Amino acid sequence: MCGIAGILSRSRPVARELLAAMIGRLHHRGPDGRGFHLDGPIGLAHARLSIIDLAGGDQPIANEDRSVWVVFNGEIFNHIELRAELLARGHRFATQSDTEVIVHLYEEHGDDFVQHLNGQFAIALWDARRQRLVLARDRVGIRPLFYHQGAAGLAFASEVKALFALPEVPRRLDAHALGEVFTYWAPLPSHTVFEGIQALPPGHRMVVEGGMPRIERYWDWSFPTTAQPATRSAADYADELRALLIDSVRLQLRADVPVGAYLSGGLDSSIVTTLIKHYTDVPLRTFSLTFEDEEFDESAYQNELVAYLGTEHTALRCKRGDIAAAFPRAIWHAESPIVRTAPAPLMLLAGHVRSAGYKVVLTGEGADEVFGGYDLFKEARIRRFMARAPQSKMRGHLIDRLYPYLKHSPAASRVMAQRFFAEGSEHLGQPHFAHGPRWATTRRVWQFFTPELRAQLGGTDHLAAIAEHLPAEIGQWAALNQDQYIEAHTLMSGYLLSSQGDRVAMAESIEGRFPFLDHRLIEFANRLPPRYKLMGLTEKYLLKHAMRGLLPEGIRTRTKQPYRAPDSASFFEGGEPVDYVADLLSEARLKDAGYFDPVAVSKLMAKCRAGRAIGFGDNMAFVGVVSTMLLHDQFIASNAPAAPAAEAPASVAAPLAATV
Repeated sequence: MCGIAGILSRSRPVARELLAAMIGRLHHRGPDGRGFHLDGPIGLAHARLSIIDLAGGDQPIANEDRSVWVVFNGEIFNHIELRAELLARGHRFATQSDTEVIVHLYEEHGDDFVQHLNGQFAIALWDARRQRLVLARDRVGIRPLFYHQGAAGLAFASEVKALFALPEVPRRLDAHALGEVFTYWAPLPSHTVFEGIQALPPGHRMVVEGGMPRIERYWDWSFPTTAQPATRSAADYADELRALLIDSVRLQLRADVPVGAYLSGGLDSSIVTTLIKHYTDVPLRTFSLTFEDEEFDESAYQNELVAYLGTEHTALRCKRGDIAAAFPRAIWHAESPIVRTAPAPLMLLAGHVRSAGYKVVLTGEGADEVFGGYDLFKEARIRRFMARAPQSKMRGHLIDRLYPYLKHSPAASRVMAQRFFAEGSEHLGQPHFAHGPRWATTRRVWQFFTPELRAQLGGTDHLAAIAEHLPAEIGQWAALNQDQYIEAHTLMSGYLLSSQGDRVAMAESIEGRFPFLDHRLIEFANRLPPRYKLMGLTEKYLLKHAMRGLLPEGIRTRTKQPYRAPDSASFFEGGEPVDYVADLLSEARLKDAGYFDPVAVSKLMAKCRAGRAIGFGDNMAFVGVVSTMLLHDQFIASNAPAAPAAEAPASVAAPLAATV
């Protein structure tokens, strides 16, 4: 893991001091060392978090004759197998680093070298002979890569703040990208919330040759265009799935430093920790979050699995005040407005992991997207049924089976539930049908924009905008597969792997790894008949089937409870907003920034202060306004952006006793 930065200049040699300024802003991503390569128009910089080949893995790394150079953020999990193949073909290696396989793969396969990688990566490769730059990002978007194309040339970096070290890069929020965040939870590819800065989309590479950039997709989620017959039994599929999972976990444990695991108490992280325990010889060290609010706390399930596996475990207890204190720094690292506070506790947990002497953790992220775990998928199944059979007496019973974990469930009131599940029925048969209600709820934040900003956004059609990013054949896929594709390309890549993933983990120099997002697992799951993912209203059916006998039944069969944290309530103490929130949401500050209507925000503040913001809409609006104002304060209003001071640590529970 690390941070990378670089410049490809159009006319003059790259100045080392510019590269040093860029990479200096990424110290948190790579505190273990820095490296540079400058050669005429190209400058590459690297900040290292040493995990593999601690002594010899410094970057940039070159091939034998130093004609191909690379800097790289991430890990290549199959580097041992690739090295053996390349050695057999006559390549010579100077290190034991996973990075070095990249330059030799490029020599063998050209731009298609990415097809051979099993990993999570953002890569910048310079071919000195051909004077060409290749940028590549991993298949699902685990590692970020941003760029700015200007008159002086192309600049790129792991985070936007590094690009802001260059004086020619503008510092303004993009109004249309803000509208996208407050619809889809993240900007659509390849947008960012900053004008003039773009993100290389997941599964894409950029080739710059002769001054002309060319962006192309090299991988994507794909599903069968015809119904899949039941040619194999569930048990047969489950055996294959279990073998793939074991191999993915085995590969992702490769490191020359200790590796830990997050344990939430849910199915997915429980599977990862169980496979580490039973199928590897890696000592099992686990970490978890607990909350003082019972609605969000999963410590009972965490403790059950800790006792079952006998793992060395610590839990970080997170209070509302901890979230408020950490939130400004979480936004600094996320570099985007967010509509939930959930990233902040994860950043605190990453800090605890780092203080325990770990740099790497495995997590269960991605299983819900790959195997059909979210309530959204069940929602969509019910809504499609209701649209096709509006008179069915089964409707009410189906609705009652959703959201058992929510204190204020939309299914609690039959009238409200009927209205919610009927929303967007006119779009039945469209690929975006499942996501319409969520996007409509999030888009309520638009009512807090100033009239000028709303006018600038005009009649933006968010359904037409998403349609531009969908493959032509999506209409031929099963409905669940359509839902999975959109979920993976919006919420997962844009928010869960970014603001709630890479950015808050790397804030504390922690590398997160995601065994469920091994592309082999995704491709296997995408070929499955949809009923093996969502069987009736039982989510992740095959995944649960594959884990029979390996997990406690209460955890294996547990209904999905998504990770959440207290939202607007975190920012109030004794009925009053914490100081920085009161300041940012004052009439003067809101008017000066120009994004939000002070009158509308004042009413929202009063509602939250009184504890009446109990629905998703109000909570998302409040968190969205606060995070946008923080972003403006940190990156737009300031001429010299600097990270907020580190927050006071949350409370750490005593290590739970391990059982054998």
